[in-house]
Amino acid sequence: MNFMPVILWSDALVFLLLAAGIASAWYVRRREHLLLPWRRVAQSGTALASLLVLSLFLLVGLLDTLHYRAALPEQNGGETVYSPEVLSVFDKLVEPLRTQTEKTYSAPLATALYAKESISDAQGKVLRDYPRLRYGGAHLADDQQRDGDVLWRAMKGAVLGMMAAIAFVVLVGWAKRSVPTNSTTFNSRGHATLCPPYVLRTLIAAFLLIAAAIGMTANLAAAYHVLGTDKVGQDVLYLSLKSIRTGLIIGTVTTLVTLPLALLLGVAAGYFRGWVDDVIQYIYTVLSSIPGVLLIAAAVLMMQVTIETHPQWFDTAASRADLRLVFLCLILGMTSWTGLCRLLRGETLKLRELEYIQAAQAFGVSGLRILTRHIMPNVMHIILIALVMDFSSLVLAEAVLSYVGVGVDPSMISFGTMINAARLEMGREPMVWWALAAAFGFMLALVLAANLFADAVRDAFDPRLNRTESVA
Repeated sequence: MNFMPVILWSDALVFLLLAAGIASAWYVRRREHLLLPWRRVAQSGTALASLLVLSLFLLVGLLDTLHYRAALPEQNGGETVYSPEVLSVFDKLVEPLRTQTEKTYSAPLATALYAKESISDAQGKVLRDYPRLRYGGAHLADDQQRDGDVLWRAMKGAVLGMMAAIAFVVLVGWAKRSVPTNSTTFNSRGHATLCPPYVLRTLIAAFLLIAAAIGMTANLAAAYHVLGTDKVGQDVLYLSLKSIRTGLIIGTVTTLVTLPLALLLGVAAGYFRGWVDDVIQYIYTVLSSIPGVLLIAAAVLMMQVTIETHPQWFDTAASRADLRLVFLCLILGMTSWTGLCRLLRGETLKLRELEYIQAAQAFGVSGLRILTRHIMPNVMHIILIALVMDFSSLVLAEAVLSYVGVGVDPSMISFGTMINAARLEMGREPMVWWALAAAFGFMLALVLAANLFADAVRDAFDPRLNRTESVA
């Protein structure tokens, strides 16, 4: 084989989350009472537009999760030897961005380095000038042609992106007309309620704008460094796209630890009360009293010492950095479940006093069955809302922790490591600002989309809206 598949620990957790998401979607789709709130989400143009942005981030993260090791050239007919470098499908798709590195800093869309250097002219004289880049704008004969070329490439890419998007929308519309479906529901007036026309127009407009932006960026990236390069000449656009996977893993895999602890302990404390409630309250009160950054820093440092004293555990540098990322997710999960646990405890205390719970107790139904059949299904909407809203805070937490040196491995690309590197770049002369601006822009897009989608989910699962719709 020309490559050997590699499954890191974080990859396995991502695949587990993906399988759980697919299974949950299949389960919800078969139950109308669970599908109703999601139909309400589909009636929000803001929710669908933010979901479209999140889907692009998820696509990049999934492509960056499919890892492999390329085969090295065979020597003397021996067995196949694989490269120690672990790459991903995303790395292969954007290989020019990864491999076309410059000497050092260059500004966005520049054709020369950012600082002057001593260079020799044709006559052998040493001059101080800005050296031309090896790849950025290398097709131009003169720097004066750059502005016109950039404008032409941007317009051409935007037009091609919009044409591809329009073709896709037309194809989807034709397919929906050709294939009959019974999935659309109708309200009392006979109008379709799955996706109203004004919401569909908003979604199509957002899709066209995003397609135009992607086409423009892709066409410019073929000839320039769109977001410039860093200290060692790496393309900042590539670093920003690679950071998406790290942020998504921090924001999603952490839920594998947070959710079971918060759900089991919170529901048990609220239902059983007594000494069980006292013990669980004591545990999460103590954890909440400890400064979170100090607790995370202590755990990360102990884990780092363990990794450094056992180098035989890892066959590649990527597996070592990945293990630190997984441990960071575990540590964040162990320290961030207390808020959701307290929320679920309060909701369970209210639910256990309702008539149907008391009736089940009077008929001798076991506590475990009451928890699984009556309590947990009625708190799932709170869990969903809390997890979606906590996603953005976890993404920001990784950036803060990496900035203070207790986040992901320094060799792993993330928004936090980019911001940490920009700390020194902002203090030099001339100032290098584009790495920090790129990390800020991508984080803003990711977190803003997640927050807007979380707001729509919160409104859709609001019991007061359910009650209003039922009355109507």
